[in-house]
Amino acid sequence: MFASLPVAPGTARYLERSALCPRRLWLTRQLLAFCVLAQSARAQDRGAAALAPLISGLGVSARVLVIAAHPDDEDTQLITWLTKGRHVETAYLALTRGDGGQNLIGNELGEPLGAIRTEELLAARRMDGGRQYFTRAFDFGFSRNAEETLTQWSRDSILRDVVTVVRAFRPHVIVSVFSGTPADGHGHHQVAGMLAREVYDMSADTLRFPRAATAGRGPWTVSKFYRGAFFRNQQLATIRMNVGEYDPVLGRSFSEIAADSRSQHKSQAMGSLQQKGARFDQLMREAARAGPADPKTETTIFDGVDTTWARFDAAMQTPAQHAALDSLPAAFARARSTLNLLDPGAVVPALVTLQRLLGSICGAAADNNPCATAGPGGEKAIRNPDLQGSVEVASVRVEQALGLAAGVAVEATASRELFAVGERIPALFTAYNRGRYPVRLTRRVLIAPDATLTPLAGAARSLLPDSLVRDSIVAVASRAAQPWWLERPRQGPMFAVPGSPADEASQRASPALLSTFEVEGGTFGVLTPLVFRFADAIKGEINRPVAGAPAITLTLDRAVEYAPAGVPLQRTIGVEVRSHASEGRDIEVRIVLPQGLVADSVVRRVTLPGRTGASGSAADVVRSLTFSVRGRLAAGRHEVAFSATSNGETFAAGYVPVAYDHIRTQRLYRPSRLAISAVEVQLPRAASVAYIAGVGDNIAPVLQQLGLNVTVLDPAALPRTDLSRYTSIVVGTRAYEAHPALVAGNARLLEYARNGGTLVVQYGQYEMQNAGIMPFPISLGRPADRVTVETAPVHILDAGASVLRKPNKISEEDFVGWVQDRSLYMPRSFDAAYTATLETHDPLEPPNQGALLVAPYGRGTYVYTTLAFFRQLPEGVPGAARLFVNLLAARAERTAR
Repeated sequence: MFASLPVAPGTARYLERSALCPRRLWLTRQLLAFCVLAQSARAQDRGAAALAPLISGLGVSARVLVIAAHPDDEDTQLITWLTKGRHVETAYLALTRGDGGQNLIGNELGEPLGAIRTEELLAARRMDGGRQYFTRAFDFGFSRNAEETLTQWSRDSILRDVVTVVRAFRPHVIVSVFSGTPADGHGHHQVAGMLAREVYDMSADTLRFPRAATAGRGPWTVSKFYRGAFFRNQQLATIRMNVGEYDPVLGRSFSEIAADSRSQHKSQAMGSLQQKGARFDQLMREAARAGPADPKTETTIFDGVDTTWARFDAAMQTPAQHAALDSLPAAFARARSTLNLLDPGAVVPALVTLQRLLGSICGAAADNNPCATAGPGGEKAIRNPDLQGSVEVASVRVEQALGLAAGVAVEATASRELFAVGERIPALFTAYNRGRYPVRLTRRVLIAPDATLTPLAGAARSLLPDSLVRDSIVAVASRAAQPWWLERPRQGPMFAVPGSPADEASQRASPALLSTFEVEGGTFGVLTPLVFRFADAIKGEINRPVAGAPAITLTLDRAVEYAPAGVPLQRTIGVEVRSHASEGRDIEVRIVLPQGLVADSVVRRVTLPGRTGASGSAADVVRSLTFSVRGRLAAGRHEVAFSATSNGETFAAGYVPVAYDHIRTQRLYRPSRLAISAVEVQLPRAASVAYIAGVGDNIAPVLQQLGLNVTVLDPAALPRTDLSRYTSIVVGTRAYEAHPALVAGNARLLEYARNGGTLVVQYGQYEMQNAGIMPFPISLGRPADRVTVETAPVHILDAGASVLRKPNKISEEDFVGWVQDRSLYMPRSFDAAYTATLETHDPLEPPNQGALLVAPYGRGTYVYTTLAFFRQLPEGVPGAARLFVNLLAARAERTAR
């Protein structure tokens, strides 16, 4: 189930008063912790095993920021070793969300893939204990170098985002995964390495970056700058850490936990073995403002950096603050010495003492507060950011530990997952005291997704050990839940919403409840997400965050479809009408068609019952409507639009859920519109196509829309399928990597081609060089050859080649309007049996003829193409469709000849 987690004392009162930072460090830390799927939670994340690391880390005030470009670039071994092995507050800043990559677990690409990889990073951080940040950069795909990358990204904007995160997180040490040189390969990697060093140099520069440019954050000076040496020349390493150390409380080594973290990147097939034994990570010190002159004499990355609490002595304003600061080391030691994993409550008095001491330091009046002081407009300004950050981290840990030691748990459950925006959400509140001390519930505050705070009445009551309190509460669905960075349309390769200085886990879409408790003179809060809780017959207990949605949504199966231009068209377009309202709705759905099309009816009316059941099923509030349209479309792009009217409101959007077991479900909203790309295309006669789907593959539906007879073939069925009935068989992108059954059955495909069939294989990676995969060998370079500039010229090598003439005459105009990539993992050399038909290359790169290879094979034809059809066809690119149809026709042309 979702963890109920303690937060800092007086949280609600502080949030209501403070203008300094509405998303405080302790709050973002709690949000990071509680945004965890029930099925992902591990036993060591709870109880005594969770309490022990908190107590051990109470006196640690060091902070480290790791910087790289994408999800999966982070050094999970280093992060885990720092957070769980040395209790250092550690964060990972990824410039992008991985939107431009590929997807090995589904067919989401682009922004939906970015939502998956964002959630995978958060899942990884739940495993390794780090925090997660991003900039506003959109991952536009592979880039050859930093110069090309910075023609897409705004360097100043992204650097400002990185500076903002550094000033918010205030690291003592920055670790750059990449070198910032061409040795990094990917241009995004190079830029990440470059900006990491720039932010080390500039984060204290208030002329280049005034407070107003970094979300009100003041200057911060980083003490040391390291680069990862694990993947580079290890002779350059200046320090080495054994990340394979074993933790007897957690029952695993830090390297094993890191492998678990790494394995959360499932969309990138990053599953890792959990290796036992000594394993080493290495860093190279590149710059330092502290520490020994010779970096190779260092024993830790904090050598020369004062991370003791004594460094704050000069900042104290009063004798009482001096006394509290001087007492902290002994108080930390007392908490550690009184920790009893079999009796967690024994540490409560020591934690209460620590809470009082920390409050004495930064809880004073503004004039005497060494952390913050009153600004000219009455707002709070940070006086000593290092002290403030250290006290906040310590307070978080004390409050988490106090709540765990007290044994308090809180649940807040609703009757379903989705509610219409603006509706009241009835919920059941339950607080349990499973500890040995009486506790008192003093306050409850609802926190809406927009950070609006609503105090709830009737909170004060006492809970004896082994007792509970339960009552009803009411929340409100204040807005539709969706990834926050997609709330405004993206502006090219930059998201329109500025990068946030807050931890990504604090960007909530669901309401939460903050409950404040007192125990033995101490105060702690428990932050609880409002969830829909139910039992799955297979998976057991499932908890899903309650979220808001428009009262009515209209969702289409696809955003883009194809149609042959200038020929009679008859098609059924389906739309899913869903109500999230508690009351029944009469709904009128209307379709608006482009010129050339008419519908059997432009209006459908439907009545949906209210969502009042507690089963969680939405089947009774969803209707699938179909509109039959017919006519002809001229070549070009046309739009079909839908809208719904109900209770005087008009709705014209729907959402596509992105749901996998290892991440939180996300809902991506899009307009209720269908773009139809009408293409002048001739189809081969009597074609029958078998399609074996690859990675992120949405091509089979496109071929059906063009009028082809397509059968999707399961690779596991190859041994028992009569392949001779198909005129062509297509293998999708990276299918050999994704389907072991395809590798095992590939001999049948080659036999099919030898017997006269056309086998079209789309690009794979280095597995394509393995014996038995392709009929004639190819070789790939390292790094792989590709064409990343979608406008790079494509030269036709032989205009008379049949694959470029029939049934559609292909010209260079057919390569206009392509998106993101031209070609990927192109053969650098290939057997003479292949005929190259196209040549293309990126600017300043050597020519490459490996984009489209055709070879006779027995009585049939083998086609190998590395062109990025998997991106072009779902986007409705006309020329890509015409060329792909020609690939299917190669057998018919050969037979005729």
